Amino acid sequence: MHRSSGLSSPVGTFRCAPCFAVGFLSTLLLAAVAMPLATVRAQAVVAEPAAKTADKDVKDAKATDKQSKRKSPVIAQITLAGAIPDGVGQGGLLADVSPHLHRLVERLDKAATDSRVKGVVLSIESPAIGRGRAEELRAAIGRIRKAGKPVAAHLVGSDPVHYVVASACDTVSMPPAATLEITGVRTEVTFFKAMLDTLGVDAEILQVGEFKGAGEPLTRTSMSPQLRAQYEQFVGDLYEQLVERIAADRKLPVNEVRTLIDTGVFTPEAAVKAKLIDAVAYEDEVISGLAGRLKLDEPKVARDYAEQKMDNDFSGIGGLVKLVELLSGQKQAAAAGKDRQVAIIYLTGEIKEGKGKDELLAGGSAGSDSVIEAIRDAAKDDKVAAIVLRIDSPGGSALASDLIWREAERTTKPVVASLGDTAASGGYYVAVAADKIVAAPGTLTGSIGVVGGKIAVGKALEKYGVHTDVVSKGRNAGWLSMQTPFTEQEREVFLATMKDVYRLFTSKVAAGRKLDMETIGKLAEGRVFTGRMAKDLGLVDRLGTLDDAIDEAKKLAGIGADEAIERVLLPEPRGLFDDLFGMAGDAAPVARLAGAAAAPGSSFAHQALVRAALLARMTGVPGLEGLAAEAEALVQLSSGRPLMMLPMRVRVR
Repeated sequence: MHRSSGLSSPVGTFRCAPCFAVGFLSTLLLAAVAMPLATVRAQAVVAEPAAKTADKDVKDAKATDKQSKRKSPVIAQITLAGAIPDGVGQGGLLADVSPHLHRLVERLDKAATDSRVKGVVLSIESPAIGRGRAEELRAAIGRIRKAGKPVAAHLVGSDPVHYVVASACDTVSMPPAATLEITGVRTEVTFFKAMLDTLGVDAEILQVGEFKGAGEPLTRTSMSPQLRAQYEQFVGDLYEQLVERIAADRKLPVNEVRTLIDTGVFTPEAAVKAKLIDAVAYEDEVISGLAGRLKLDEPKVARDYAEQKMDNDFSGIGGLVKLVELLSGQKQAAAAGKDRQVAIIYLTGEIKEGKGKDELLAGGSAGSDSVIEAIRDAAKDDKVAAIVLRIDSPGGSALASDLIWREAERTTKPVVASLGDTAASGGYYVAVAADKIVAAPGTLTGSIGVVGGKIAVGKALEKYGVHTDVVSKGRNAGWLSMQTPFTEQEREVFLATMKDVYRLFTSKVAAGRKLDMETIGKLAEGRVFTGRMAKDLGLVDRLGTLDDAIDEAKKLAGIGADEAIERVLLPEPRGLFDDLFGMAGDAAPVARLAGAAAAPGSSFAHQALVRAALLARMTGVPGLEGLAAEAEALVQLSSGRPLMMLPMRVRVR
């Protein structure tokens, strides 16, 4: 474009006349040329809003469709199967690969509060749970029903505990080929003495407490009268609880339920006639039946509702990061809210000194270092108002139990113990440090007594050409040796330490439960009780679930019943690296067997046990191979240290 030049003066700007004319003409020409372009552009401007409007309409339609889908009614399907251990479990990507109890309860509670969910189908496929965990699931089912949402149980694999969970639902259905088993309550204790005698192995197990039968599997061929008497007591109470639960849930007379339990095994059709279940149906029929009951034409079925899906794409740098997270585990996300917190500290599995391990590999254990660290972290955190110790343990090391007890007892914050399937011996020892104890009716608890000893395998190894020479000085230098049984002096020294630990145990229970020593004497001696029996005897304060224990903790902390709290789960979950390679201070399962004998500082007991296990594998000695599978419990039982634990292998069905 031509620009005219001008001269500036104090008066103003003057333009050259010829230049002005040229500029004017140029402007006219440009205007004439631009008119068609302007018209086109104007049309485009008019058309553009129309196109944007059309796009907006499409987006709005999609948003409306998405919103309608979001608001469309949902039937949530959740499966109970496999091991469902208590404890914190893995975080992040592994949260639902091997789900822990609290994750399933969280998902059930989400279904209760999710406005989209109109009903729940609970598929019960032989989960590995005990009576304490069954109560937690029943309570969560109750919260869904209280929210006005029906819960339909599809019972695939059934024993009495599975049926007790199913009977908490509105309806119970089974597929045609399934079998309902409500055969009562049975406890089994496996005894190894005859086999050990055949192999030339001497089990040197001592006990303090007439009913403390933890060592009997290795020292007897059958139950002692004392052990049998206490087992008959708690099995009888578990049986009565089963009868009462079925009668209440299914609205059947108690005597009729007893008759049905004596029959025990039912086809689905027979179970319907007996009013134990409501229908014979496959899972899809259960879902469609629930939809019909809710008058939903085409409900969306949210299969594995609220389950965290694992992203298995590990390609690229992002995939490598995900893989590292998967193997190393993830910390819990820091609490973002302003609510006060209650720390849930899990003590699950056998109690041992040092670090614990999770159930993802080779079972779980409660390490004193891990639990103590968790208690200390909760105690010093200003946001944490109270602590709940969630205990599911048969006991273990007396020393580790005492160290955990001390840390729980010395904290100034309120502490409530919540007992799961089992909180016996060392598990109960820790619980008495709490201000309140809440147990499930079927929790196995008590077992106030001490056991310990060693297994002498010298003669057995001699049969296979394994000979050990000894150079020793000191009368009791060989008291932990697994080559020979105790001498009289060694037995006397060991028994004295056990009696002292027993005195410590009973005095702690008396102080914690505010009972006199005479009363404790009648409740101790290794006696085992159900939670309901323990409540009547003053060993626990209340029957209930983890939520009930949290309610007690809130009361003690001065938190209103309706005031929201945040739950912090401790100890922090360990990763696969920790469990596989012992990176968190505990040897990996494989490394424990393969390298224990050569490990510096390993005890004679550990070395001999590993040698015996390896010898059994090489020679195919019947039975001893089975003992190798119980290596963890055997190492504990034969460690030469006082223990607070239940019998090595007890199965209650």
